[in-house]
Amino acid sequence: MKTRRRTFLTHHGYGELKFSRYFALYFAQAGWLVLGAYLYTSAFWPSTCQPENLFQAYACSLRLPESHALREAALLTWMWGTPILVTLELWRRWTQSRE
Repeated sequence: MKTRRRTFLTHHGYGELKFSRYFALYFAQAGWLVLGAYLYTSAFWPSTCQPENLFQAYACSLRLPESHALREAALLTWMWGTPILVTLELWRRWTQSRE
């Protein structure tokens, strides 16, 4: 007789994490960082704003869509989306540990 695995309908996200999930998670994170590095190095920055450091890059990032190119729009989305995603993940972990 085949044993059936117990599933709990109310426990979403609390299942066992196998090696493949860890591999997929770290592979996706590495891919996200590589994508950001590629977009940052290959983007065409406007001539009125050439960033020399990370803070200037964020200040200049609002001018990236002026060229109407997909790569620059993707870099703008990546630059502003990444800190939001990291903050949400840290907030989720911080509130989860307090419960």
